Amino acid sequence: MKTILKTMFLSCGIGLAAPMAHAQKKIIIDDEASNGIVMVTIDKAGDEIIRIMNESQLPYIHDPKAPRFLLMDKQGKFALGIGGYVRATGEYDFGGIVDDIDFIPADIPNSSKIRNQFQMDASTATIFLKLVGHTRLLGDFIVYTAGNFRGGDKTFQLRNAYMSFRNVTVGYTYGGFMDLGALPSTIDFQGPNGATFYRATQLAYTYKGLENFRFNASVEAPAVDGTANNGLEIARQRMPDFTAYAQYGWNGNSHLRIGGIIRSMTYTGADSDKASSVTGYGVQASTTFSMGKKWQAFGQVNYGKGIGQYLNDISNLNVDIVPNPEKDGKMQALPMLGWYAGLQYNICPKVFISSTYSMSRLYSENGYPNDEPGTYRYGQYFVANAFWNVSSNMQVGAEYLRGWRTNFDNSTNHANRFNLLVQYSF
Repeated sequence: MKTILKTMFLSCGIGLAAPMAHAQKKIIIDDEASNGIVMVTIDKAGDEIIRIMNESQLPYIHDPKAPRFLLMDKQGKFALGIGGYVRATGEYDFGGIVDDIDFIPADIPNSSKIRNQFQMDASTATIFLKLVGHTRLLGDFIVYTAGNFRGGDKTFQLRNAYMSFRNVTVGYTYGGFMDLGALPSTIDFQGPNGATFYRATQLAYTYKGLENFRFNASVEAPAVDGTANNGLEIARQRMPDFTAYAQYGWNGNSHLRIGGIIRSMTYTGADSDKASSVTGYGVQASTTFSMGKKWQAFGQVNYGKGIGQYLNDISNLNVDIVPNPEKDGKMQALPMLGWYAGLQYNICPKVFISSTYSMSRLYSENGYPNDEPGTYRYGQYFVANAFWNVSSNMQVGAEYLRGWRTNFDNSTNHANRFNLLVQYSF
């Protein structure tokens, strides 16, 4: 243990002593042949390629870093990166369990004889392909695909597949009703239960014409999960989801974002020959900001009706729309709330610690749930962790989690988990 701590402090000293990265002219490979490709490391790519790679890097701890190697044309205008990471975690639950590989308070059993469990997971290991370049017609463009092994029986599953050019994004990627930059760092792959997190096939546009401001609007493919009975059925959806946000940033590590979503959710009933719909909506405020050189704060608040699909905890409950006990043959969208707040302390450039508290809550309306008192009412999520970037490509971490699930009958069950992480990026 003393050797590990000594190595960590030595890493901190080296990180603090290292000079800040500075712009420098990159060498473009010259050759008599105008066609063909060459393989280079990322630091040997042209300035334009490196700029696009860095600017398109998403601010999310579980998103892969820029690839180490690139296939690049000999003029240095186009580059294809192949990369990803191998990620392995060890998990031990005690004093209550979560019935999932991720720490989801909604999945804490109402009653269980099992109070402890051990799990290991490598299914979040990720592989990606990223093509970047710049042309007169498209400007900066990115074509990106990525996946991990979280499909059924740990098969490969697509996680992102999109193209971006001239501030337009088309394809399958993170939704507009969320804020990747305000999410805390967790080993738990899902993260705080009150956060919004989802992916959707979409057409999105981002306007960056005002200094420090960013505006985004998107049209997204709908996904509706509901609970139906007595002849009610979730139908094929007739309308897309519409999202928008405005963001103000005052430095590279600080911003405030206000966003919203509106959606129409279609269902059918046995007593009617026409489809019906329920309108859902959501509003969101999120932020992250630095407090000096060492501290970083982050938080988010989400409130709406019928937005369960987008809230981490509630998305597991199928409650976007539910039967209305007071109106036979009708469904309704329930009010729901999610929020989190946390702090990160950067001990040195290679080591940081953080902690976050989060809550998600489902509200009753029109007597729901009228005859199921054991239905989820709210969940709480607490996490504290430490990360050590052993090298530019390797990260290790340790984490403690505690979760509570409280039902409409006020019964509460809880669970604890300890996580360990080893991750290597390539």
